[in-house]
This record gives sequence, structure tokens and C-alpha cells, in this order.
Amino acid sequence: MAKLSVRRGALVLLSVAGLILAATPLASAQPGDDGAVSVDDGARDAHQHGTTAGHLPATQSNVDLISKLKLKNAVPEKIADVGVFKDYAYLAAWGAVDCKYNGIHVVNIKDPASPKEVAFIQSKEGSYPGEGIQTLHVGTPSFTGDLLVSNNEKCKDNAGFGGMNLYDVTNPEHPTPLAEGVGDSTVNGQGKKAANEIHSVFAWDAGDKAYAVIVDNEEGADVDIMDITDPKKAFLTAEYDLDQTFPQILQSAPSNLTEVFLHDIIVKEIGGKQVMLLSYWDAGYVAVDMTDVHNPVYLGDTDLTNPDPELLESTGLSEKPEGNGHEAEFTLDNKYVIGADEDFSPSSAEGVTDDTATPYQASQGSDTPQLQGGQSLAGDAVYVGRACIGDAAVPPAPTTASGKQIAIVTRGLCTFTEKAARVDTLGYEGMVVVNREGSDACGLFGMTIAGNTPAFSVDRKTGFGFFDKEGLYDNAACLAGAASEIPGVSLGDVGDVVTLRAIFDGWGYVHLFDNSAGKMAELDTYAIPEAHDPAFAEGFGDLSVHEVATSHQRNDLAYFSYYSGGFRVTKIVDGKLVEAGRFIDEGGNNFWGVQVFEKDGIEYVAASDRDHGLYIFRYTGG
Repeated sequence: MAKLSVRRGALVLLSVAGLILAATPLASAQPGDDGAVSVDDGARDAHQHGTTAGHLPATQSNVDLISKLKLKNAVPEKIADVGVFKDYAYLAAWGAVDCKYNGIHVVNIKDPASPKEVAFIQSKEGSYPGEGIQTLHVGTPSFTGDLLVSNNEKCKDNAGFGGMNLYDVTNPEHPTPLAEGVGDSTVNGQGKKAANEIHSVFAWDAGDKAYAVIVDNEEGADVDIMDITDPKKAFLTAEYDLDQTFPQILQSAPSNLTEVFLHDIIVKEIGGKQVMLLSYWDAGYVAVDMTDVHNPVYLGDTDLTNPDPELLESTGLSEKPEGNGHEAEFTLDNKYVIGADEDFSPSSAEGVTDDTATPYQASQGSDTPQLQGGQSLAGDAVYVGRACIGDAAVPPAPTTASGKQIAIVTRGLCTFTEKAARVDTLGYEGMVVVNREGSDACGLFGMTIAGNTPAFSVDRKTGFGFFDKEGLYDNAACLAGAASEIPGVSLGDVGDVVTLRAIFDGWGYVHLFDNSAGKMAELDTYAIPEAHDPAFAEGFGDLSVHEVATSHQRNDLAYFSYYSGGFRVTKIVDGKLVEAGRFIDEGGNNFWGVQVFEKDGIEYVAASDRDHGLYIFRYTGG
């Protein structure tokens, strides 16, 4: 699934334990797919939502399971987000598992105890929805009725398209397409035939006007505002690169917080203003007054606390925060912002050389011997080229001053597993793959790789630095070029002593912020206990939070989809997040989305289980 990724920065590690060590769209190799994932566009690829390997034991506290419904054609990892409106739930069937039966399941939940699937909206060939399934009532001079909005990403590059979809679901059991695949059809000012792929969408009624904001996957101006006043004639009316518009949302330290892109959004009317809450990877959560979509006004944003507060509290370990701002909501009274940081790996990696104290970011390969938190390896860098069949023979590990050697391999031509096979038997302590040139390369990337030698990947400039050639690196030339080898370095050359270490930093967790103007104060964090326990780093599924839904009836209550950590409920008590309820089914769960709804005055929560379908819960605690 090759994609063009246009992002600033490339030094962040988003990883999936046991499968893939960085979560983003697959970068194309030379000449074919080599198993790389570019970290330039974190959390936007088929691997972003982890694996189903293992689960926690069944548990239940202060939560009633009202019902569950196995959806048609649901296979493991197929079901994505969930939205609820009036008496119907809408669940996305995404295309990253298999590129068929993609679309939206429509479920009648008039009786929450007896849900019934009543329709399926088929996606166009090669496209699929995922995040941001939403339905709302719109009343404009051009349209009055209920609108369902969804996103489009691709599972077939040639057949699929991007943009957003709008369906008339005034009669939910007979949905009518109004527009499909509409969005921004330019990348950096250059026109293209189809709209850019989008990761999420959120719509709102603004009186005589209606708008939707979509997350543009393909360019830095990733906040795209669509005018949907007439849904059949939806058009792009504004777009923003928000960290350029409001540079105060950026955080200068620590140095790993360089991935700045929009992941998710909501819009809520607060005090007569249309307030947009945007979730920015590595830049935190940002509140903007979008009452006038052509004149956004900065209201406030969050910074990440350094050192990571949840890790320090849970384990006593002092490490820098990872970022990974994924999705957020205001509480009912708008006093707080609750943010969910998504992180699929309890470990990250970094390194240093003997002549540079500043750490560089690294990513561990997927299926090679893994360093666990606190472990490290070191050796003299030895250049072995691309290590592909047909290239010059890879030299055996030479005798060097440190007594240990690390093979420095360049990306290109063949797969990472083929490179590993040529290095495995030659006596190296480890191998590091350096990125190649190209518009989809240069930065930090992850590797799907199998081998017997610990394997890491680094960005191209870091690889130059292993041989004191960083002065030759030019990022513009790298993005425009097609070279693999490191210039001025010959096969067998020995460079710096390279040290790599693994850091246990836990899974993604929850933040509580004071919703105030300017920089919002962080008040507390919350994680399930297993998420920051090294004993649960592998074999129990993904223990990261994914989404939050705040109560429609209580100021203090919030619900979470926590992947293999199940369905969780917290209360805000004296400015702290306290767990108040939980549910994990027999055999485990894998929850993606949560959405609050009311029926006969009772608050329920719909949750989407990736492997099964729809669950409906009711919180029974105080």
C-alpha cells in the first residue's frame, strides 16, 4: 500500500509489538515493496491498530453488558469506528485486513438489548472507512435531514479514492449516497484527479451553513474545511497547516517531538462559538474558534510533560514523553479536555555514537531478536552496503578496537529480510539499516523483517553521521534523489562506535487537562495497570487507549475503548482521573470506538469490537 507522505520531521517511534515497529503508510521501495513503513505519517496505515495476539483475563466492574451483536462478514480486525444517532449505530468495516466487504454497517438499536443489523453501505472498490464515523441533523436552505459522514483511505491504489462521503440517512434503513470521494484534490498546490486520502472527518451544522473538517493524509495543510451546505455540491472552502498558522502549538523539547500532523477532530458549540478540538501527533491537543471557518482563532493547546508523568508515576522510570496525541473530547461542562494518546509499543529505541552525545531515534525491526527496556548493544560501525544478492559480498565482521561490530546497511533494491540473511552468519553484534533517498524516504522508518541478528533502522542523516559524513547530507537533495549508498564510504570502512538502547515507556494512555486559554495545564493521567508493567509488554494484545467519549449526563464521567485492555470508565474526582468501571469479555476484547447515546433517559455506550462487532454497555456505578 504505497503512499506519498508529505510531513515535517521524521523522528518519532510508533510501534506495534511483535509485528511492525513503526506505524504508518507503507513506503515504496526500489523497485518494489521492501517491508518499510515511513514514520513521516505516523498511525495512518494498515498496521496502526496492532495485532490480536493474546488478551487480558475477563473482568467486569460497575458495567452491565446490555447486548452484543456479531456483524455480517466481520473477521478479526475488520470492524473500526462507531457512531450513534437517534436509534441507529453506524460501524465502519475497514479494508486494511482484506479489501472486500468495506463500508458501514447500519444497526437498529431502538431496543439496546436487542440490536439488529438492517443495512450495509458498500464502499467504492478499493476504498474503505475507518475513523470518524458520524451522523448529525442538518437544516440548511439546500438540505434538511440526517447526514452520515465517513472517510476514505485506499486498499487498492489504482481503484480506490480518497475524500469524504455523505449519505442521507433520514431513513437509516435505506441510506442514499449524496456525494462520495469529495475533498481536497491538490497536493502542495498541484492538481490531481482524485481527492486526497483522509483519515477522519467531523461535520457540524452552523445554521444556514454546514461544514465538515477532514484530515488530509497527503500534505502539510492537513486541516481541510468542506462546505457541505448542499451535500450534493460539497466543496473545499479553506485549508490550514495549523502549526504554521499557530506556531505556539509546537513544543521545542524534548527533541523527539517532531511529528506534527492532525489525527482527529471534534467540533462543539461552546458559548455560542464553534470550537474545534484537534488532536495533533506530538503537538498535543489544540482548541480553535472556527465560528468563521475562514478566520480561525487560537484558544489554547497542550504541551507534553517531560519526563513522562504516567511512566514516572507507574514505574519510577524517568523518560521523555512520546507524543502520539490521537483523539480528545471536552467534558459535558467544558471544564476539562480529556485526551487519548495512542501508542502500540511499550518500548522505543534510541542511540548515540562515541563522538556525539545527542541521542538519535531508532526503530527495532519486527521479527529479529529484540532488546527489552534497559538493554543495549554497542559496536564499531562497519559499512556493508545494500547487502542484496548481486551486490558485492558482505564482508565478515572485522577485528576492531571495541571487539564488537555492527553492520551498517543501506536500504534499497531488496527486502530487509534478504539483507538480514546476508548479515546473519558473519559475526556482527547487530545491524542498522540506513534510509535511502526518495520522496517517500530519508526519514526514520520501521521494518517488517525476519532474521537472527538484532536489527534497527535510522534516518539517512543519522547513517551519514556514523561515518562522520553528516556535513554531506542535504535534505532537499535526499527527497529529490534516488541513491542508496552513503557517499564517500567504501565497503568495509569502519566508523564510530554505535550504541543502541531500548527504553520501556509503556503503552498509550489518557491525559486530563484544564480547559483554559493559552497553555492548558495537565492535571492528571490515567492508564490501566498492565499498560505500564514490563511483564505485560508482550503476549496480552495491545494495551493502549484508542478513543474517549465523555458522558452526556454527567460532568465527571468518561468512557474509553482500550483495545485489548477492554472497555473502561473513569470519574474525575478532585481533578484526578479515577477508574470507576471496566469490562473485558471471556476470550478478550479488542475495542476501537466508543460513543455515548441515550434511550428513555438512560445513558448507554456503544463500543466497536474489531473482531466481533457492536457491544452496548451501561455504567452502574455511582
